[in-house]
Amino acid sequence: MTHKWQAVLAAAILAVVGTWNPVGSAPHAWGGDFRVSTFRADVTIPLGHRCMGVLPTKSSRIVDPLEARGIVLLGGESPVVIVVFDWCEIRNDSYDQWRQAIADAAGTSRERVLLSCNHQHDAPVIDAGAARLLREVGLPNELFDEAFQQRVVERVTRAVRESLQRSVPVTHLGLGTARVERIASSRRVVDEQGRVSFGRGSRSGGNAWMREAPEGKIDPVLKMISFWNGKQPVVAISCYATHPMSYYGRGEVSWDFVGIARDRMQRLFPGTFQIYATGCSGDVTAGKYNRGTAEDREALAARLQAGMIAARKNTRRVPLSQVAFRNAQVALEFHPSPALTVASLRSRLQDPSASTESRIWAAMGLASRQRVAAGRNIDVPCVDLGAAQLVLLPGEAFVAYQWMAQRMRPDSLVMAIGYGECWPGYIPTDADFQDGFADKWLWVAPGSEARLKTALKKVLRDHHP
Repeated sequence: MTHKWQAVLAAAILAVVGTWNPVGSAPHAWGGDFRVSTFRADVTIPLGHRCMGVLPTKSSRIVDPLEARGIVLLGGESPVVIVVFDWCEIRNDSYDQWRQAIADAAGTSRERVLLSCNHQHDAPVIDAGAARLLREVGLPNELFDEAFQQRVVERVTRAVRESLQRSVPVTHLGLGTARVERIASSRRVVDEQGRVSFGRGSRSGGNAWMREAPEGKIDPVLKMISFWNGKQPVVAISCYATHPMSYYGRGEVSWDFVGIARDRMQRLFPGTFQIYATGCSGDVTAGKYNRGTAEDREALAARLQAGMIAARKNTRRVPLSQVAFRNAQVALEFHPSPALTVASLRSRLQDPSASTESRIWAAMGLASRQRVAAGRNIDVPCVDLGAAQLVLLPGEAFVAYQWMAQRMRPDSLVMAIGYGECWPGYIPTDADFQDGFADKWLWVAPGSEARLKTALKKVLRDHHP
């Protein structure tokens, strides 16, 4: 860490370490018999494994371990699981299979498992339907190592089951927010002629125009929901909206700057189990502030950790009176592009002259097409904690969906997490479609905004008189 960022963190840490006296703390009161258990498991891919689904350079070195970190909330109608993977995406059949396995381990139902990925790119994409299609054309284990996947399922579910023996009471909920400086910037930039581009990717800081363009539409606020046993915080979930990459594609498996910040928080506050979740950030990257260097990765991690520390310091503690659950299902239509028809995707998948990466992409598209055709909708679950709501959105939902969710409950802290069921890829708003947003990872059709808005209204409605 550079001396500059050591000084930034030192100032933040001195303000909070040793005495966490959350602002507005309520006297001890307990409205229900709630408990929480915590679990973590190593989910690091082996060497020689593909990253991001289609990256041509496979893993050659483990820089950071990849983890699944989660909690089981007990005391409501049925257990609720919140778990975040340091993986790029879990899609289609794999998403359902993972949630069912975790639900069985926790003694709950599949829709009550809020599973998301942090979306680091030096990490795997898991899609069982696509893997089956690839096996059929002689490309087994090209998307992901299926034997490894089974071992990891067993490892994570064992961690869930064992955690239930270590659950602790939860009496209070902590609500914390802090502004994060100089990380997020919108992909969308406008040139001097008024032309719109969505070209500010994660490593755009080396380009003077991208670096000098305004931050654009972002959500600068990191949100932290914590669970307390009396005066002791036992779990803290932090969420911030940005793509979590500083650099990738070199074969170096990494949890990147978001994992670095989370790991440092865990070491700094060992009594509080730390979870980090990526917010709705399909159109948000660190591009303005990142050139793709090791120095920038360190700076981004330090800024994010400073935001976590500030949110911890700003936490307001209130009695936890409910752990309610609601779920809405949404049907998103497939994008009408000629390149995404069943015939076009199947032709590419079956073409031995096409690149393996291109055939993998086609297999993922076909697996998603099959899911949509079968009428298997996407869950949009919400855990309502009274003073806060945690809602999970699919895919790379744009940041506007995060604002939309917060506006529906302006008197609450609404934590909107992205990268749940990931088959949709990018989910732009109507305005972004009109601005011409296009990408090979855009799988859904215009009109998705109204469908997601309806689902959010259903799960975020206020049940209190």
